[in-house]
Amino acid sequence: MNPASEKRQSDLEGRSLFEVTDAPLSVDDLVQAVLTAGDGAVVTFVGTVRDNNDGRRVLALEYEAYAGLAEAEMERIGLEMIRKYGLHNIAMHHRTGKLPVGETSVIIAASSAHRAEAFAACSEALDMLKATVPVWKKEYFEDGEVWVGQGAG
Repeated sequence: MNPASEKRQSDLEGRSLFEVTDAPLSVDDLVQAVLTAGDGAVVTFVGTVRDNNDGRRVLALEYEAYAGLAEAEMERIGLEMIRKYGLHNIAMHHRTGKLPVGETSVIIAASSAHRAEAFAACSEALDMLKATVPVWKKEYFEDGEVWVGQGAG
């Protein structure tokens, strides 16, 4: 990480570039954390709680995580993306707790000299996060609830 990125990371008030938290997420904070003077692009992905899934009305989502392992895995993914795509930086934050429709659940921000690399890295990082990071999701419907995704029975 370059000195400008280190300063921006410290500006997050002790928050990491790779974090699982029950606090609201900020796109602006992550963009500022990864942005360097050499960047021509910062690409972000913002995952939000939608109001439907498979034809059912979703009322809320609840996320649980093994935080330490999740953060380590997100960092591993981030370092892989930096090496593979020549990024200047990448950050991933994921929420835990019960979130209403419209709430932000995950943010990924990737910075690079050119947009193509940042787009590709952001997309691949999200796919890897969903496949390997120990975060579990429960969907709340009008007529019940169900755990879905990785590790769901």
